[in-house]
Formats: sequence, structure tokens, C-alpha cells
Amino acid sequence: KTDEQQQKGCLKISRLQLAKTLAMGQGLAGLICGTAVSSQYLAAEFHLNAPMLQSFLNYTLLCATYTSMMICRRGDGNILQILKRRWWRYLLLGLVDVEANYTVVKAYQYTTLTSVQLLDCFIIPVLMILSWWILKTRYRLTHYVAVCLCLLGVGAMVGADLLAGRDQGSTSNILLGDGLVLLSAALYAVSNVSQEYTVKNLSRVEFLGMIGLFGTVISTVQMVILERNELSNIIWSWQVGLLLAAYALCMYALYSFMPIVVKMSSATSVNLSLLTADLFSLFCGIFLFQYNFSGLYLVSLVVILLGFIIFNAVPTPTATATSSSSSSSSSICEEGCYENPGATEDDSNRDEDPGRIPTEVEEEDEERRADKTDSSRSFREETDGDRTVEHSI
Repeated sequence: KTDEQQQKGCLKISRLQLAKTLAMGQGLAGLICGTAVSSQYLAAEFHLNAPMLQSFLNYTLLCATYTSMMICRRGDGNILQILKRRWWRYLLLGLVDVEANYTVVKAYQYTTLTSVQLLDCFIIPVLMILSWWILKTRYRLTHYVAVCLCLLGVGAMVGADLLAGRDQGSTSNILLGDGLVLLSAALYAVSNVSQEYTVKNLSRVEFLGMIGLFGTVISTVQMVILERNELSNIIWSWQVGLLLAAYALCMYALYSFMPIVVKMSSATSVNLSLLTADLFSLFCGIFLFQYNFSGLYLVSLVVILLGFIIFNAVPTPTATATSSSSSSSSSICEEGCYENPGATEDDSNRDEDPGRIPTEVEEEDEERRADKTDSSRSFREETDGDRTVEHSI
């Protein structure tokens, strides 16, 4: 009965976790839709194409929020201590993230919309390879089937675009544009795997603070070099300011909440859920830009969500977790529940890393242990004193 109750409890937790991941993932897709719609308005109505300016606004908000939080910290979590130990890693990560955002926007000037939508899916296999290599994630046959199902949904979406006769954009240099899309997907994969490792082993604030700091510096330099003429030709109005603010706030919310969803699931899972962002943009375009509707859009949405649910319904344990669970007697939840991959590895890192910053829960546990130790010590002293008195009598 105890095992059955434990299994039922684990099943309820797994369903709740899956529902949370699905809802938050689609929330992130909605934020990406917001960035796409605002960028479309800026380009179509105001002829503003300044991707580095838009990225600069996002990184500035991240820097003002999370980097400031790190400056106010004390001890090992202070920004100076982190920069002494890992500054070059975050510099490279900031460069990767900035260029990933820039190259995908630049690709639209050279290739078709269909190519961007199809080749952007290259991020999924790259993510799975990097997760297997760096994070030691072990995928099962079900995960590969789920990924193929999601990619099939993307194919249905692209087919609907072609049948509806959507404007495919520029075709001035398709080879260069396709190469930029593939490069962007690879850079995004590196950034997302680094994000997953950082938020699961260090902290979300550290990741966002460092990305905000170095992203602001790099995007500023690149904006001055590449977009100074575009910036000087901007005709400012309240509509332009409002659209730029909407883009920046959507990107800021995306960067702020994405580490939370990544920590709950994985970078691969999050990117599968983000495949629906193009569909949300299409649905908005039907009302805002008079796109033609196709029933394949709904089919694509259902297929992608189904693949996402199948992917997250089966746990993705790490190599460390798999080896340790084989020797553990309490493996009911590991086999039947949706769990955070790499949890066992995180627990071992907590014990082995003396420089890690303890969380509030861990500090409370330490205080409880200390109180118990003090009370037991005082009890033993009182008992020994009573025995001494009895012996002297």
C-alpha cells in the first residue's frame, strides 16, 4: 500500500510538473511572438531595421536589474568575486548570445521565410548533442520520436505558408542567408546549454547578471560600428518608442523567465515548446497583417504540442543519476515521475563544492542541525552532572 500511495503521489507531481512546463513554455512562445510582431511593425510601417539597437535595450534592462543585484551581494556571490573566477567564460557566452540574436535577424535580408523556419530547427539536434556531451543527459527512443513529431509539425506549418502564398521575403543571397540561420541555431544551442548548466549548478541571477553586463558592452560596440547610419536616419515618434519598448520588455521577460523553465525541465524541452512561437505570430498576422488562414496551422500546433508532451512525459536522467539510481533502493519516483534531470548531480556538487553559495533552505537546515546538536549536548551535560551528584552521595 505504501508503494502504491508513493507511486500515485509521484504521478500527481509529474502531471502537475508537466502542466506547469507546458503552460510556461507556451508563455515564453507568446513573448517571442510579441517580439516578432513589434519588429514586423517597426520594419513594415517605420522602415526601422536595427537589430543591435533592439538587443542593446534588452541587455541594458538585464544589466540594470540583475547585475545591480550582484553588485549588492556580499561574499562569494559578489560580482567582483565572480569576475575574478569566471569572467572570460561569461565574456564568450555574452558574445555567443549577442551574435545569435544578430545573425538570425540578418538572415531575413538574404533568404526566404521558409528557409529560416526550417533551418532554425537545426537548434534541436545540436542541443541534444551538446546536452549528451556536456550535461551527460541520456535520451530514450521516446524522446527521439517526440522530436521527430515536433519537426513534422514545423513542416506542416511551412507547407501551410507555401499554400497560402505568404510573402517569402528577400532571395538576394540564399546560400549566405541559410548559412546565417544555421550559425544562429548553433550559437543559440551553445547559449542555451550554458544557461542550463549555470542555472542548475550556480544561480539564475548570476547567469542573467553576467549576460546583461557583457551583452550590453558587446551590443553597444557592435551597434556603433554597424548601425550608426541607421540610427542617425531614424524618424523618432511616440509609435516608434512604444514599439521599441514593447520589444525590449518582451525580450526582458523572455530572458528572465526562461531560466526558470529550463531549470524545471531542460533546454531541449524549452526549445521544443518555442516551436509554436511562429504559429502564434501567424495567428496574430491574420488579424494585424491580413495573412491568409490555413487549417494546417491548427494541425501544426496540435502536432507540436503533442510531441512536446510526449518528450516531457518521459524523464531524461543524466549518466550520473542513472548509475546512482541502479544502486538505490528508493527508485519509484525516478522511474515513474517527471523529474528535474541532473538532480543527483546537483546534490553531489553541493557536497563537493566548498565555494558554492548556500541557499536559504540549506541555511535553515544547518541552523536546525546546530540547534539539535546544542540541545543534545546540553542534555548530556545535565545527565552527567546528575550522575556525578548521585555518585558523591
